[in-house]
Amino acid sequence: MEQKWPQQLWLVRHGQSAGNVARDAAEAEKQFHIDIADRDVDVPLSALGERQAQAMSDWFQALGPEGRPTVVLYSPYVRARATATAVLDRLDRDQLTAVAADERLREKEFGILDRLTPLGIHDKYPELAEQRAHVGKFYFRPPGGESWCDVILRLRSVIDTITREYRGERVLIVGHQVIVNCFRYLLERLDEDGILAIDRAGDVPNCGITEYRFDPHAGKNGKLKLVQANFVAPLEQAGTPVTHEADQPAAPKS
Repeated sequence: MEQKWPQQLWLVRHGQSAGNVARDAAEAEKQFHIDIADRDVDVPLSALGERQAQAMSDWFQALGPEGRPTVVLYSPYVRARATATAVLDRLDRDQLTAVAADERLREKEFGILDRLTPLGIHDKYPELAEQRAHVGKFYFRPPGGESWCDVILRLRSVIDTITREYRGERVLIVGHQVIVNCFRYLLERLDEDGILAIDRAGDVPNCGITEYRFDPHAGKNGKLKLVQANFVAPLEQAGTPVTHEADQPAAPKS
């Protein structure tokens, strides 16, 4: 039977953004609002995020022509596009099958909770904070926003596209934390408890690489098998490794 999956798939979260810096400052100062004027889609990488993206691009470049991505798909958000561009700048464009921004890879939408810290949510919308605690983050949908299930629904169609158009290719997807976790939910056939356990264990790191490879002997017709999760290419500064901080957009943690 013809292989329907890519030969290799990498899921990457974008580098640290200016929204992360603003959010950390707001939470440290116990503020209700995150002080950032840009739309979430327009929030750029921070200086550290740019260096993280370059370190990751070095890692992909070092894979050699037979191991590098042949397809690059990315969220249209500025921080994800910039992270993907750092990799694309190191690839031979003649060897690429496809490069595309895909709105289905966008960040989870936070609706009316956008740019509020957890303290801000409890202060302004205590009934929503109570509902979220009761329902849980997997199913909770803020007004005007999305639940994790909503994100999973749009990612199912991304997988349909990948299995239809990019069979046997080496596919890189650059997105956001919830995007990476929701893909893991689908590819590893997890349930609510399984994916939330992964989420509780720690944030997806900036430019963290989660890698799958096709195993023809897995399952009935072969499938993608997890090789590594959240690998971060070393980032050096004056000979000393720099820790990659977990990133969040300018919105409450989903």
